Amino acid sequence: MERPAVDIPQTSAAPVRVAAPPTLLTPPAPPAPLAPAIGPRRRPLVDLLALIRPGQWVKNLAVVPLALLDPRHWTPFGVGRILWALAVFTLASAIVYVVNDLADRDRDRLHPTKRHRPLAAGRIGTRGALALAAVLATALTAAVTVHPFAQWWPVAVYLLISLGYSRGLKHVPLLDAFIVASGFVLRLAQGCVALDRPVPDWLAICVFSLCLLLSLGKRRHELTAAGLGHRPALRGYTLAFVDHLVVLIAGLTAMSYLLFLREDPVFAGAAHTTALLSALCAIFGLARYLQVLLVEEGGGNPVRILLRDRATLVNSALWAVLIGTALLLEASPA
Repeated sequence: MERPAVDIPQTSAAPVRVAAPPTLLTPPAPPAPLAPAIGPRRRPLVDLLALIRPGQWVKNLAVVPLALLDPRHWTPFGVGRILWALAVFTLASAIVYVVNDLADRDRDRLHPTKRHRPLAAGRIGTRGALALAAVLATALTAAVTVHPFAQWWPVAVYLLISLGYSRGLKHVPLLDAFIVASGFVLRLAQGCVALDRPVPDWLAICVFSLCLLLSLGKRRHELTAAGLGHRPALRGYTLAFVDHLVVLIAGLTAMSYLLFLREDPVFAGAAHTTALLSALCAIFGLARYLQVLLVEEGGGNPVRILLRDRATLVNSALWAVLIGTALLLEASPA
């Protein structure tokens, strides 16, 4: 309710009317909506490339090749099958990104960062996005049909659950994060299926729990940075609830990784000791991520943390050296 104006006498003939200051009974003004982030329209190729998010393809590179941990598959045939698995999952994930952006373009306009995406900003229309999705789907169909269904069922399951995610499951608290994490287990399964090897149980649990941790960390960041309007599922989370969950899931991730190193036959003999040392890097990496998430209030983009955080980069390089040394020891004739 507006306060009546108060006349303040002046030396001039006409008094100046100034609004009285608000009291505690005056309701606060609603926040101003974010202005649409509409950029130049003369970069269609760049915007189409941004729509399929090449910066996120590192997720496939980080998970699918885990099937090559067994040195017996270090052959031209095995590497070729892994490259094929990477290609089909990259195409599938690109389709999912386009479909998700189509479904979320209105909500993305309310997000301080996502409003700059090509569809939310209006630089690409619905028809252009659908045409791109059709081209990607055609390429994916051509890539998978050269093999029997048993060789690419993880991609089919991934597309199925991603469709359910886009159609509404993304709005169900907890289930939204679990579906995202399950997609990475399917990436691992695709690599293993391509090489005709079973999926290591503890490695699958480790991948799932790690990706669930990253997904919950992203939800936590959105709670503090973007509010509840952008993602309806956030109404089922609180900061305290997410903080408890990330600590629990981080513990599960560390334990499942240790059990994988202990139970997997790849790491035996001299390779076992070297591989166990990598557990220190894994625990440090988890601790560093929790520090970024809970202390530095980051975590909105896990890929950026992996590629730009110096401590994470050094730790990841050391982890890769230890695992690589363990695999070389296992593969050596001695």
